[in-house]
Amino acid sequence: MNIQQQISLNGNETGYWFVSKNGRLWLPNGEVPVGNASKLGFKNLIAQPIGEWNGQTAWLICREMKTAMSSIRSLLDNTEQSLFYMAGRAVQLSEFYRSHKYCGYCGHKMCISTTEWCCMCHNCNERYYPQISPSIIVAIRKKNKILLAKHVRHNKNSLYTVLAGFTEVGETMEMAVKREVFEESKLNIKNVRYVGSQPWPFPNSLMMAYLADYESGEIQVDTCELVEANWYHYSQLPKIPEYGTIARRLIEDTIILCRKYDEYGHD
Repeated sequence: MNIQQQISLNGNETGYWFVSKNGRLWLPNGEVPVGNASKLGFKNLIAQPIGEWNGQTAWLICREMKTAMSSIRSLLDNTEQSLFYMAGRAVQLSEFYRSHKYCGYCGHKMCISTTEWCCMCHNCNERYYPQISPSIIVAIRKKNKILLAKHVRHNKNSLYTVLAGFTEVGETMEMAVKREVFEESKLNIKNVRYVGSQPWPFPNSLMMAYLADYESGEIQVDTCELVEANWYHYSQLPKIPEYGTIARRLIEDTIILCRKYDEYGHD
């Protein structure tokens, strides 16, 4: 895409306004504001076009608003998932710009490229790009049951979901799937197959989603990561992730396979 420079708004600009700071987004009334820059009080502020949504320019403003700064998780429920992706771009770019004001090699002030998403140092010619951390997420089926776990971070809200983790240096995504499953549950899996992906800006992941089948082992949870993990019949599931998440998609896909197993009695 055509990367554009940050500009000082003259007040006549219109579009969707993604105002972000410290990993949060301005969502008055729970929505991304749209309209005229002057009417929204943005005249003379620094902004950057970061794309287009719903036929209008998407603008990024890196600043804190006094109220209504919140997580972009609420946008997952929006029927237009592309809005969540644009919001994720805004949050990640805002954090990237905040943490890359000066060059880590020579200490000189950096500027934003107009040809790609990066910051450049004109003193030593170094370029810095937004960090994207590849990670895996996998749903595991055993006949007509699915493995669901309560992660330590979800203990308070009793949310159960599938296993996930970051890819390590020197391994493929498929290797990461098997390693993470074994590390967290001591289970061996087979028939690992790719389903899809989802940008996950909390703070900078790209989730690669997989389905897999149980092969062997007994559940032994890594208590540093999980509170508990068990096999659940698809008709008796605990609280699971909301619609719009790749985790929910994996669970729904696995439920279909579990029902087929009950119907035909085999894989």
